[in-house]
This record gives sequence, structure tokens and C-alpha cells, in this order.
Amino acid sequence: MSIIRFENVHYTYSDEEEETLRGVDLEIEKGSFVAVLGHNGSGKSTLAKHMNAILIPTEGKVWVKDMDTADEEQLIPIRRTVGMVFQNPDNQIVANVVEDDVAFAPENLGVPSAEIRERVDAALRQVGMYEYRMHAPHLLSGGQKQRVAIAGVIAMQPEIIVLDEPTAMLDPQGRQEVIATVTRLCRERGMTVVLITHHMEECIGADRLIIMSNGRIVADGSPVEVFSQVELMEREGLSVPETTRLLHDLGLETDVLAPAEAAARIAAALERGHKNS
Repeated sequence: MSIIRFENVHYTYSDEEEETLRGVDLEIEKGSFVAVLGHNGSGKSTLAKHMNAILIPTEGKVWVKDMDTADEEQLIPIRRTVGMVFQNPDNQIVANVVEDDVAFAPENLGVPSAEIRERVDAALRQVGMYEYRMHAPHLLSGGQKQRVAIAGVIAMQPEIIVLDEPTAMLDPQGRQEVIATVTRLCRERGMTVVLITHHMEECIGADRLIIMSNGRIVADGSPVEVFSQVELMEREGLSVPETTRLLHDLGLETDVLAPAEAAARIAAALERGHKNS
């Protein structure tokens, strides 16, 4: 069942002449982990901002649980359904204590105090930051700050979390922390996750990988299916996993991503070659 639906969506920023989205049709299934990959200017962040009505299509429609994002009366229900996490966690942190920051959004939604306490504790535990609940956010690492930002979204209890390049400002350790957190939210909590990124390695564990280019979707499938289109990825200036590259260069099928599976594929090919020689 689709929880987000784009129908022929076009979008043009007011200060630009060229369209940023050019007729996007897309359905995102409830409970899935979808990664959206593309170079700068491909339209992927604009796509993300349409998912909770930060932006409204110039032409076409976006539906969130059958709510039209262009309907102003649906704005609050849509934003309760779709939580957003952005690049810079410092721009999302509003309090001097971690637990107060996580409580901020549910307080604004009018959630009773006792329930806020439960939500905050549960959200911090889900992102592995409960022990830091009394810490000052500005003393945390970048990855920890972003996990606090994610906790703040979780405390709103959305069904969908959209992350717009949440690891862009983080080091490799911080990126790993954030991706592990959102993957767990999807797999263990059933949350629908949409991850916007330009890091190829962050997409490998997704259910589905979408490639954006010049405002259009140019590839859509499982990570194995999409990464196997090596020529397309190169044309878009995007890299593929080393295992895919090696299998491709050896002329073997690129239908596996794990190093062990790739090694087995190469060993089998060598064995066949030995028997045929």
C-alpha cells in the first residue's frame, strides 16, 4: 500500500526559469526504506520537501495518506504524518538540554506532559541517546546531534521520516551512526524511511533505490538492480560499490553486493574457466 504518491509533479522555484522537478511519478510503500541518490542539482532535495508540504507542486499532485499537500486544511495532519530531518543538526536543536530539545515538538502539538515524558524517553532510547538526556547538545559530536534531531522527530510519532542529506556534514563515524539508526527504525519499528543522499554506500541496505537526474527519475529498483546499471551510474557521475565494479569489469553478472558473494561469483567463474581449459 502506497503512503506517499506523486502524480506528474513539476516544480519551478520562483527565482528560476528552469524546472527543478519535471513530471515526477512516484509511489512509496508503507514501511519501506527508500534511498534517493543523485548529484547536486538533480532535484532530490526538492523532491523531499514535497513530502511534507514544505513545497507545493507547480503542476501535478502529491498525496500523503490520501491527503492532498496543496490543501491548507491538511497541512498539520500531513506534518504530523511526515517528520523531516535536515543536513545541519545545529539548525534543528532549540534547547540547552537534550531531553528538552526532544520534547519541543510534542509540546507544540499539545501532547499532555505525562505522555511527552514517555515519548521523549522512548525516542532517546530508540536512537541510543538516552544516557545523554541531560547533556548540553552543543557538547555532542555531529553524529550524536543528528541522532538527537531524529529523536525529536520520532517523539512526534510520525509514520514517515524523510531525511534530506542528514549525513552531509558528518564524518564517517557519524554517518554510520545515523544510517544504522534510521535502518533500525524501519526494520524494527515499521517506520517508512526516505533517505536523500549523495553517498552511494548509504543506499546499499535500502529496499529501493531511486536515481534522480535533472529533475527526473532515471532509475528505480532494488540497490542491486540499480547499481548493476554501471554505464548509467557513470553517466550520472555516480559511483557504484567496488564489488559491482569488479564484477562488471570481469564481465560477470553484477547481481550481488556483499564481498563474500562477489568472491564466490569470481571463484565459480575461475572454476568454470579451469574446467573448460
